[in-house]
Parts: sequence; structure tokens; C-alpha cells
Amino acid sequence: MAKLVAKKEHEWVERVRSEGPVPHLQPGNCSYGWTSPPGNVFFVRGPEYLKTKVKIPGGDYLLKPLGFDWIKGPTRISELLNNPKNRVRRALEEECSKGHKPFVWAFNLQVPSKDNYSAVAYFVATEPSQEDSLISRFLKGDEGFMTSRLKMIANIAKGPWIVRKAVGEQAICIIGRSLSSKYCIGENFIEVDIDIGSSMVATAVVHLAFGYLTTLTVDLAFLIEGQSESELPEKILGAIRFSELDVASARHIELTYEDSMGSVPSSLPTRFWKSIGQGISIVLPSARDSGSNLSASYVNRAVDDNRSSGDVNRQ
Repeated sequence: MAKLVAKKEHEWVERVRSEGPVPHLQPGNCSYGWTSPPGNVFFVRGPEYLKTKVKIPGGDYLLKPLGFDWIKGPTRISELLNNPKNRVRRALEEECSKGHKPFVWAFNLQVPSKDNYSAVAYFVATEPSQEDSLISRFLKGDEGFMTSRLKMIANIAKGPWIVRKAVGEQAICIIGRSLSSKYCIGENFIEVDIDIGSSMVATAVVHLAFGYLTTLTVDLAFLIEGQSESELPEKILGAIRFSELDVASARHIELTYEDSMGSVPSSLPTRFWKSIGQGISIVLPSARDSGSNLSASYVNRAVDDNRSSGDVNRQ
């Protein structure tokens, strides 16, 4: 009987996965669609990291993959889960009305473009987190705590050399220190709106990648940084892999929320800027020669101006 109840509780998860604008694929299928890659393709801080700096494969995720949206709108898209017409919000409310208490995490990557694209990864916790866990402390923490801890690992799993070289392998950054971000928190959800356009270098990388979008397979993982022995080893919240997206396949949404409440000021961590900037200077030498904002001198100034930024690692 318990198994039957659990199955019914999780049927909505399968429904949400299948209803998005991008097909849900099985792991290992890298054709057009999205899936959740194996956790071991990412490297995180191990139990002795503070002493040895050794990282380990990420292992199992803390959250279940719930969905992926590739969408666009008339304005920059934000606060999706505050929108009663959002498909995941509707499904969540329906599930809560049945007495279940899932908790949804959404990571909304706002792509810098005139058509206001967003790539949105949704994850869900079907069981409450332990009171003293890092997740629980994160959700109860203030914006400063969230900004200093939420981390993203980005990797081009498949794609042309020019894009892989620009992004690098397993670029790791604290989101709030690298990109302007905003946190929208409700009783049964948290959404992080991440403005890729707040970074000149990240914008340049995205514009480069757009030219090869239909050939790319991108892995993104999200986690809360462990900064003490009791918080190690790190555990990945959830990860998404999307493959061979097409700008024409983005679903247009009418009702959006303008990002008018302000966002966390962006600072630009030294090693993240330098690694991405060096990649761009290698694959786009014409940018240096033309004196554009992507030149090596621009990147070096950005690095020099942000020597005091926090920890950013590249595995």
C-alpha cells in the first residue's frame, strides 16, 4: 500500500518532465532534449578538501530532476514560480492540494539576447530536509549567505572545439559573486534568477555558443559550497544536461515578470574571469586586434579590479 501511495505521489513528477517544450531523454541519449547526467561527471570538494584540496566525483544528487524549460518572452523572464500560469507552479499547487509537501528548486538562466530566452532547470525534494542540514540552513539563511554559497559547475560535454576552449573544462563559480542573481522564495519553492548578461565575458561566451547551439551538449550542476569539515564532502543538489537546442524551439510565454526589484551586485572572481577570458582570447584573436571589450587588456583589467573576490575553482 505504501508503495502505491508513493507511486501516485510521484506520478506528477513524470508528468511535469514530459510536458515541457524540450523532450525528456534517458541518460546516454544525447540527441535533442534534456536529461540528468551521472553525478560522477562532476568533481566536488571531498571530505578532506580543506587539508588536501582533493576533489571527488559528485555521486548521487540530493534532489530529483523535475523539468527543463527553454522559453522566451517579451521581457526578461523572472519569478516564474510566482506566476500562477507557470506549468510547474500549477503542478506544484495541485500536488500540495492533495496533502503532499514537495519542495521545488528552479534555476533560471536568463540568456542575454533581444528575444529574452531563458533556460530553466527544475528539481524537487519529495521529503523534508533535516533541520540541521546545509540545505535547511541555506533556505533559512539571508541573501548574503545564499549569495556566498550557491555554486554552479558548467561543462561543454559535446561541441565544437572553439566553444569548448572558450568555456573550458568544469568551470566552477559562486553564482552570486560572478553573475547578478535574485532569489524568489515561497512556501514550497525557491527560484534563483541568474542574469548571464550581467557579465561581459559570460555574455560573449553565450553569443559564441549560440552560433553552435544545435551541436552542443551542456552539463550544469548546482550545489551549496561546503566551507567547513562538517559540510564536507559536498553534495550536488541537482544537475541538468541539455543537447542540441534550437532557438526556434523555445516556447513563447506571454505573462512574464520584469526584473525590476534589483539584483545582487555582481563582482567578478579573479580565476573565473581569467580562465574564461583566456579562452576567449585564444578562440577569438580578432577581438584583441579590433580593440573590442573582449580584448585581453579588458579581461586583465577586470581581473585586477576584483582581486578581493571570493573562492572560485576550476577542476
